Amino acid sequence: MVVDIQQAHIPVLCKEMLEILDPSPEKIYVDGTFGGGGYTKAILEKGVAKVIAFDRDADAIKGAESFKQEFGDRFEIIHDCFSALSKYIAPNSVDGIVFDFGISSYQVDEAHRGFSFRQTGPLDMRMGVGATYTAADVINTFKERDIAEILRVYGEEPRAKKIAQAIISARKNKPFETTQELATLIRSIVPSQEGFDPATLTFQGLRIFVNNELIEIEHALQQSNNCLPIGGRLVTVAFHALEDRIVKNHSRVPFSYQESVCAYTPINRKVVTPSLEEIKRNPRSRSAKLRGFIKEIKR
Repeated sequence: MVVDIQQAHIPVLCKEMLEILDPSPEKIYVDGTFGGGGYTKAILEKGVAKVIAFDRDADAIKGAESFKQEFGDRFEIIHDCFSALSKYIAPNSVDGIVFDFGISSYQVDEAHRGFSFRQTGPLDMRMGVGATYTAADVINTFKERDIAEILRVYGEEPRAKKIAQAIISARKNKPFETTQELATLIRSIVPSQEGFDPATLTFQGLRIFVNNELIEIEHALQQSNNCLPIGGRLVTVAFHALEDRIVKNHSRVPFSYQESVCAYTPINRKVVTPSLEEIKRNPRSRSAKLRGFIKEIKR
């Protein structure tokens, strides 16, 4: 089945992103995660000179074909991780960068991608370029202490050790093959909470590890320092504390740029979160946190 990813993906905090990025004609912007193209389209419709979008997912690249037809040379799509930013973007060459660090809805909704604990699919979880292991590789071959560490650090799962022990015990009889096999095991260990599936944190931890997500974010933010000029804008949308902590830490550290010392000045004094109306319309937006910064010379 071919999925229309532009229909499947609902851009989170899009109006607020535009207000903070403030795109204007004759300027060039980067959308670090094209996904279903929601941010890219919103920025292009402001009449900007160009949007250069990145995505590691081959499905997203295929979905971008219609954008090429609609926007022509004003749109460029690069099939690579956003951590490769400086490979394609010259220093001082773009006016704003937006990163949406969340997983795309179409990735979760497609059972064969292996991200969802609500559907039966292979234990995969690879987003695309840059992923070395599948989730099945981790669950079936890693040592108990390593599995526990992944779940504890990346999933922030308080029962990481107990889950890892159960995984090791179960795989002696039969290797894990599907998302439901793993989810069922976790649900037998972790107490259920209203509105929160017990498998959530384990699946989060595996996904982040498989796709090297936190290191990807750190590298992308570091490279943004040189790609943006003085006055350039950086906008981030994080979906859990680990991502948001990296953004906050990065924004607090001055950095060298040409012959100056620069720093990021927050645009929004408080983190921007979805309204109740948006959460009702798109429940997956509930944990989103948007931050915006301007690159300035440190005084």
